[in-house]
Amino acid sequence: MPIYEYVCKECNHEFMVSLTLHEVEMKPTVRCPHCNSDKVGKKFSAFTAKTSKKS
Repeated sequence: MPIYEYVCKECNHEFMVSLTLHEVEMKPTVRCPHCNSDKVGKKFSAFTAKTSKKS
C-alpha cells in the first residue's frame, strides 16, 4: 500500500498517510492529525519499495 506525504497549510505539520490506489482515485479528504485542518497539500517524495528478496 503506497504511503503519501502531506504538509498542513495551517500548522505546517508534516505527516504520512497510507492509502490504496482505489482510495486515492476517490480523492479522499485528508486531515492534519495535529490540528484537524483539511487544508493539506501533497509533498513530492521519493518512491521506495520493500521486497522479501535480498538484493
